[in-house]
Amino acid sequence: MILAVIGGKGGVGKSTVAFELAAALDAVCVDGDLGMADLPSRCGPDLHDVLAGRATPIEAVDESGPVDLLPCGRTLAGARGCEPTALSAVLETVAAEYDRAVVDCPAGLGRDSGAALAAADACLVVTTRERAALSDALRARELARTLDAGLVAVVVNFASDPGAVREKFGAPAVALPESAAIARATRHGLTLGEIAPDSAVTARIDELATLVQRSVSSV
Repeated sequence: MILAVIGGKGGVGKSTVAFELAAALDAVCVDGDLGMADLPSRCGPDLHDVLAGRATPIEAVDESGPVDLLPCGRTLAGARGCEPTALSAVLETVAAEYDRAVVDCPAGLGRDSGAALAAADACLVVTTRERAALSDALRARELARTLDAGLVAVVVNFASDPGAVREKFGAPAVALPESAAIARATRHGLTLGEIAPDSAVTARIDELATLVQRSVSSV
């Protein structure tokens, strides 16, 4: 299974959702933002190296942290040396080896996002209740529809309830409340399950993972 996590607008918490969902699903998390990587960087080869032919996808997966991670490089030279259209084959290789891959797609509707969505079995949209974020998320959802990546759920970040988002997108919606545990987990390179296993936000992530597992086979 390849699940693309998309959002359209930056700053909606997409990378955090992708990382935490990968932890809950026991999946590899792939940082698919070739230009502005957000997930933790680790030693060893990265996605830039893979797309430049210097490493295989499996060699670049780092299993040393709480979540198996295929990180992306952070240099301009590395980004320029990448061929985004090769990303689909990389994701398929990772999913074949590890069974599940969650891809943190870049903000916007560029080639990076398109390549990930083209390989994805399904997608998850992350947004907030701000008008601009919802508008961009709807556009990202249309790109996913064009590329046949079925929408399994919408995450409304920094909210206690999803409001009318379920009706706007025609898909299940899960609200993730603001939580100081998220910042602590990010700062220490840990997951919410390790930092705050009994918190409301951790329970919502688990709920989201269950929803994805139930939905993805029918998309």
